[in-house]
Amino acid sequence: MPGFLPSIPWPLGPSVAVFAVAGVVTIIGSIRLVALGDALADRTGWGEAVFGVVFFGVATGLSGIVMTVVTASTGHPNLGYSNAVGGIAAQTTAVAVADMFYRSVNLEHAAASPSNLLFGCLLIALLALTLLGTFTPDVTVGGVHPVSIVIVACYLGGLRLIRTAGTRPMWNPVGTSETRPDVPQEHGSLDRHGTPVLWGRFVLVGVLVATSGWAVSLAAESVVETTGLSAGFIGGVLLGVVNGLPETVTAIAAVRQGAVTLAVAAVLGGNILDVITVVVGDIAYRQGSIYHAAGTEDLLITTTGLFMTTTLLGGLLVRQSCGWGRVGFEGIVLLASYLGMTALLAA
Repeated sequence: MPGFLPSIPWPLGPSVAVFAVAGVVTIIGSIRLVALGDALADRTGWGEAVFGVVFFGVATGLSGIVMTVVTASTGHPNLGYSNAVGGIAAQTTAVAVADMFYRSVNLEHAAASPSNLLFGCLLIALLALTLLGTFTPDVTVGGVHPVSIVIVACYLGGLRLIRTAGTRPMWNPVGTSETRPDVPQEHGSLDRHGTPVLWGRFVLVGVLVATSGWAVSLAAESVVETTGLSAGFIGGVLLGVVNGLPETVTAIAAVRQGAVTLAVAAVLGGNILDVITVVVGDIAYRQGSIYHAAGTEDLLITTTGLFMTTTLLGGLLVRQSCGWGRVGFEGIVLLASYLGMTALLAA
């Protein structure tokens, strides 16, 4: 740990202050990422869905990776695990929050696309493998559980499959007056800059967000040690909310700019990277398998994330025009699921 930082645990007051400051930095950085990412999606020809999942997933997920690596490597593997999967639950709830800011129609109706549906399927497969890891023998190869290798292979294979399917889709959602296709558009002053400049800014903001995540992970360890709260609650709820801030802000900002496909893709991308974060945590935790360090609370968070992802996919398939308070059925279920999980963890 750098010498200019005091050793943890920190007092509760400074820990809370770090949470707040890091949250502000994350919000500002995420808003900037939307404008840069939307421009790069058009400039590179990747489209909002693929760019959102791959590059937004990395940029907004860096803070979560740092949190998990720090906590797992310093002897808190269950905190690192719950942070990663807790971020999935918080970030999926962000779709319901963003839907409230998109008043024209249900967000899932406007943002339905083959790529988003396939990325949702990939996320379910990765989450299922994560759960499977907890029920397999507690063995490691070079300090890494075999399921981690399978997860990475599934991730890379899924990206290739979805990228290929996107170039020649076998079906497309029915177009309506409220459907917002992903087509290139103007981006104001950003169009005057070259692609390398845009990439440079995108990376710089991503690093800034990641640095805030590192500080938050240290604060979280302090909160666990000074308050006696469970690692499952701290990691799954408090760290999960901070971990999910980039995707939440990104989704809302994208909706406000009319980039609805990017809004959903950013959430799915962040969630997929969070599963990869578990793999990184497994590598960082040298005392065994991070999957077998997961407790009952951690498995509850993982299962909730799996249920919420399936609900989101259902919303993208049904494409309800509007529901209660102009939020689709899936938005109500997502909010109820997250609140229910939080109540169980706090009990």
